Amino acid sequence: MFQKNILSELIKISYEAGILIMNIYNNKFEVNHKNDNSPVTNADKSAEEFILKKLNNIFPNIPIISEEAYSKNIIPNYDKKFFLVDPLDGTKEFIKKNGDFTVNIAFINEGFTKIGFINAPAKNKIFFNDEKKSYIIDTKDKDQVSIQKARQIKVSKEKQKNLIATISRSHAGKEIENLHKNYDINKINYFGSSYKFCLIASGEAHIYPRMSPTCEWDTAAGHAILKMAGGNARLLSGEELRYGFKENNFINPYFIASNKKII
Repeated sequence: MFQKNILSELIKISYEAGILIMNIYNNKFEVNHKNDNSPVTNADKSAEEFILKKLNNIFPNIPIISEEAYSKNIIPNYDKKFFLVDPLDGTKEFIKKNGDFTVNIAFINEGFTKIGFINAPAKNKIFFNDEKKSYIIDTKDKDQVSIQKARQIKVSKEKQKNLIATISRSHAGKEIENLHKNYDINKINYFGSSYKFCLIASGEAHIYPRMSPTCEWDTAAGHAILKMAGGNARLLSGEELRYGFKENNFINPYFIASNKKII
């Protein structure tokens, strides 16, 4: 699908977008609100502008659906192949300065997420996948940020008891109710952004239920990484979470992400 040199370019884009974001994060910044009253900062806008420019240079014929452009009703014509971009997933966490925010870039083909890149710049980690495996790169040392330094990650072994769950900091109510009703949960960790997918993909958690709205650009990158690590994200019906539903305003149905098929 994507050759190694293209994967390297996409890693570089996500890494450099993270640097841009952290430069704003480490200084004073203004918070505004979009029409839906969700917060937005200059980091969201600057990172999206940077990512879209870079992607368009490499993939001039592949449409890009991105969060901030969509909020301004800018939606490209798209068919089977397109990118989903959230330049700063977890803006609320960014504002709170708790480090739980990510850069999300995903490639979609025929409704399924195929390739994902997640940079958690405050945690010094980049996660990504190719067609067969998922990986992590430690970004503390900028000289080590390369595909050659990537380490493979996998989900943990399947188990039915003493599960570790990860759920949203901001939308915990229904998720906690679902967990304790349906699963043997030993521990719950609270995180913002797509980082929750990465925790399952790297074997640090087992399950992430989402019973409140998310958008496709929130989940596609993490979902791709989770799939190639051995897990998946499925609807309550058991079908795999799919992408490209403009008619639904790109809002996902409720889903459960886990290290195995749990439905």
